[in-house]
Amino acid sequence: MTVLALAACVLACAAGACAGSMLTRRFAGRPKHRISVAAPSFPGVSGLDAACLAYLVSTSKRVSLHATSLLSRRLPLRRARASFGACAEKAGLSGRASADGYCEASLRLAFAGAAGGALLGAVASNELAIAGCAAGALFGASAPRRAVASARKARNLSLERSLSEMLEVVALGVRSGLSFDRSMQLYAAHFDDALSRECASALQLWETGMASRGDALRSLAASYDSALLSRTVAAITRSLRFGTSLGDVLEQAADEARVARCAQVEERVAKAPVKMMIPTGVLILPAMLLLVLGPVLLELMKGM
Repeated sequence: MTVLALAACVLACAAGACAGSMLTRRFAGRPKHRISVAAPSFPGVSGLDAACLAYLVSTSKRVSLHATSLLSRRLPLRRARASFGACAEKAGLSGRASADGYCEASLRLAFAGAAGGALLGAVASNELAIAGCAAGALFGASAPRRAVASARKARNLSLERSLSEMLEVVALGVRSGLSFDRSMQLYAAHFDDALSRECASALQLWETGMASRGDALRSLAASYDSALLSRTVAAITRSLRFGTSLGDVLEQAADEARVARCAQVEERVAKAPVKMMIPTGVLILPAMLLLVLGPVLLELMKGM
């Protein structure tokens, strides 16, 4: 009971400190910051990952406006900040979430997970309370990293579905006598997906003079984790610079994207039977063994 009482005291002190801080800020006469953050959308991400990403974006917004105190300010989290900076753009979180918000959300979720795990484990025993505290802290601290990885994967899947279509539409426009800019405008205007919106943003950048065409296209390619898109952008830039046939370049890139898409779909289909072995072995096989061997075991028990 000593460990349980110590854990309860620690949790009570933490809860009291948080409540005292909130009440002090509320009645101390300081200006109160109210931030209305619209619910962000993350296509292809759902469940806990979507909720974690929404919390990450909200925390980053509050940190950028200095509307919350940083618990992670004095902690050595350089590696976490560097890893988030490398993945944020490819996950579509550039400009929406910051490294400080990522570290702060990870730390707060770690504390929340530790408290929840300790309370659940304390129902059974002191040992389970300690194990639940450690497991909850680990789960909460790694939740933002898993959510960012899920957003990055969903973004890549969205690119796989849309890249060949985009290249075919732009190639058709170029073959019809339109310029590359006008073909991109037609694609962005008549299609509604993540890639079309990114293309519209890049097109707006070089049309308004905020960036050159090559820089905007390279920035678009850098925001995705796709070697095919990077090669296609490089080929388009060379073709526009040296005046070679842009239609041929786009059609070849579209064929390559379509072949890569088919290969990736076939790979996922081939992995499906292997993944089905886990629920089969865990859920179906024990029931089948019990159904087949149950009468035999009952007969043996009667004979004994």
